[in-house]
Amino acid sequence: MESFFALLQKNVLDRQRWATHHDLRLATVTWIERTYHRRRRQRRLGRLTPIALRHYTPA
Repeated sequence: MESFFALLQKNVLDRQRWATHHDLRLATVTWIERTYHRRRRQRRLGRLTPIALRHYTPA
């Protein structure tokens, strides 16, 4: 969890000052869905990203 929040802070929170809470929330959700979930690999998912696992069909 600490590495997730460190990446979130580096890639979203520290990039600019957000005018509203809604803008910050939208930027956070967008970062998670577009970047984090497409790159993060997990051992329990067979070293696939969640997006790749969703589209995976076993042979």
